[in-house]
Amino acid sequence: MKIVFKIMLAILIIMALASGTTKLLLMKQEVEFFGAYGFTNPLLILFGVSQFLAGLLMISGKTRLSGAVILNITFFISFVVLMLAGKVVLALITLLPMAALGFVIYKSRRLVIQT
Repeated sequence: MKIVFKIMLAILIIMALASGTTKLLLMKQEVEFFGAYGFTNPLLILFGVSQFLAGLLMISGKTRLSGAVILNITFFISFVVLMLAGKVVLALITLLPMAALGFVIYKSRRLVIQT
């Protein structure tokens, strides 16, 4: 089970870093999509920084809980925007990493409580 958790964690970290990077670089698709829902470029950069930093925080066991919570919040915001855009299938797919983050939060909380 530890190997599955580590693989899942690695995938989530890569997703956070990649997702944050696309927003930090103000990629055209991100700017157009989020811009239609009120995200200005500075706000999109802040959103990207949040995702990128969340990914970095998840690397260490000491900060994993904070990173997972921050990332889950950003994915929830993306979920809401996708639903508003009518992209229901993509929004539902976004629930998968959110559920995985819920598991990471659960496991990380248990580690914090034990120490």
